[in-house]
Amino acid sequence: MTYADENAHREPPIAGDETATLLGSLDRQRATLAWKTGGLDASGLRATLGPSSITLGGLLKHLAFVEDFYFSYKLCGRSPGQPWESVDWDANPGWDWRSAAEDTPEQVYALWRDAVARSRATVAEALTDAGPEQLARGDWPEGRVPSLRRILVDLIEEYARHVGHADLIRESVDGLTGEDPPR
Repeated sequence: MTYADENAHREPPIAGDETATLLGSLDRQRATLAWKTGGLDASGLRATLGPSSITLGGLLKHLAFVEDFYFSYKLCGRSPGQPWESVDWDANPGWDWRSAAEDTPEQVYALWRDAVARSRATVAEALTDAGPEQLARGDWPEGRVPSLRRILVDLIEEYARHVGHADLIRESVDGLTGEDPPR
């Protein structure tokens, strides 16, 4: 089976420092999402469950956006890049979720993998400047500026919530169940 992320099984260190534990926890969530969405054709990535319109492809595209938005734009104050810059988010809220149905599996997997790679590089670069306590440089509402630590925790939470969605959808597609990708 092919996964969206070739580093399929990751887990945080058992007794690591704060930064290694946060990054390990985020990578574990990424790896679990990759496993839950991996190896599917377009039909599998477009499947929904019950009354929800959430799809596995939509989850991948949404999380690609979240990666670029939080780490490039919110943490570093840089452009989130394409395709996000050309979207009129006011006129088309939820574009990331819906537009995934127009993408091939290869496109949506690549978009997510590339966003994760950029995020890992951005966080590594930021950590060479300072630790997880450093403050973000992007625009934040109400003048509140979070630390990198808080952004990492927010991303772990975002992934964990969506991995739960992926669990249910993937089981409905082909019966795949389990907590962790195979080693």
